[in-house]
Amino acid sequence: MKHIYLVAFFTLLFTTGKLAAQSPDTLRRELTVDFEARPRAEYRDNFMWTAADTIMPDLYVTQRNRLSITYRNNWLRLHASPQEIHVWGEPGRFSQIGNLNFFELYAEPNISRKISVRVGRQALSLDNGRIFSAAPWGQQSRAHEGVRLFYKGKLETDLTIAFTRPYAKDFDPAYSPVSAHTYKYLFVHHLKYKFANQLTLTTINAMDVFRRTTGDKQYYERITNGGRLEYTQRWFYATVNAYYQYGENAASKKIRAYYIQPEISANTSRTLFRLGAEILSGNRLTTAKEVSASFVPLYGVAWKFMGNMNLFTRFPADVNDKGLVNPYLFVIYQASKKLSLRGDAHLFYTQYPLLTEGKEANGKYLGFESDLSLNYKPVKNIEIIYGFSFTFADKRMELLNKVPDAGKIPVWSYLMVSYAPRLLARKWLSAR
Repeated sequence: MKHIYLVAFFTLLFTTGKLAAQSPDTLRRELTVDFEARPRAEYRDNFMWTAADTIMPDLYVTQRNRLSITYRNNWLRLHASPQEIHVWGEPGRFSQIGNLNFFELYAEPNISRKISVRVGRQALSLDNGRIFSAAPWGQQSRAHEGVRLFYKGKLETDLTIAFTRPYAKDFDPAYSPVSAHTYKYLFVHHLKYKFANQLTLTTINAMDVFRRTTGDKQYYERITNGGRLEYTQRWFYATVNAYYQYGENAASKKIRAYYIQPEISANTSRTLFRLGAEILSGNRLTTAKEVSASFVPLYGVAWKFMGNMNLFTRFPADVNDKGLVNPYLFVIYQASKKLSLRGDAHLFYTQYPLLTEGKEANGKYLGFESDLSLNYKPVKNIEIIYGFSFTFADKRMELLNKVPDAGKIPVWSYLMVSYAPRLLARKWLSAR
């Protein structure tokens, strides 16, 4: 008798769901609530992220506590992600709140089956994350405030108009998802189309507008055009990413810069190999004084391509306007369903020689970085990640203020635990 009840229950459930999908008079509603606690301990020695770094070695702990609430029905989606970033072990304080803020807060009504508009604070993750990313590694992540119009069919495209405003300074802006942005307005068009012959084309065209603090002109613009072409054939993958940047920078120089990233990868049953390189253009000695050839990778992530130690994140400052060439190799091994291992190798070169005492230094080689990491998921909702990185730095790294002593090996290590349970998941149907 019990089996009959079960068969009747699932038959009724399937029939109800099928009728609900067909009936325009049925309203679908869904509410989900997720939580994540993500503490991370980091240790670094003998390298600097900014020229102001003085304390070595450095050990500190941050923790992200984030709540994600999503409500949706047939025509509307509402989402809120309040988060608190906690800092442990700061000098003079055992514990303090780094920031209390919203990562995302938006409403997204559907205009039609293929068109929707998202209004509010939202992450902007496009393509492979090199130009626009939600920066998931950062405890605060990254978001933008504005309006985003989506069209989703065989061709996917969206248009974003974002802006910045004065933000509260009650907490550390370094742990805010929006306070780091210096643009006044941001316009982004993104398009993705998959051809029938295993090719995928992605284009990103962006213009960020900045407010000028001096001079007669109130604003200046920076424009970035380009995209990526991908080819996939079973276990083999090849891509090339290319952008051209022009407009004007804060120093009133005309921008003439480019970015190129070719990559191939092979995926076996358990191991993924990625081989590629990044080329960010820079200024040569003969570049005209009124021109900047330094490419800025907008609002993407660096560690995903240039190493976990984040030696080069602020462009063009971190390379003294000389550009960067970064050949890399990633090897990811899936040991089991619960355990994966990753090893990365990076070579760093400036595109043009650095200047020392007003003269060009011989050579362009900066150093070699190796990143090793372990990802373990012992049970559902828990993820443990451990990483260790080191760099063999050349003396030219001292010219860039990246290491205080090239004779010592810079190291960085971290241990991160993520606990992300679903607190509530409810779906229900009702007649209109």
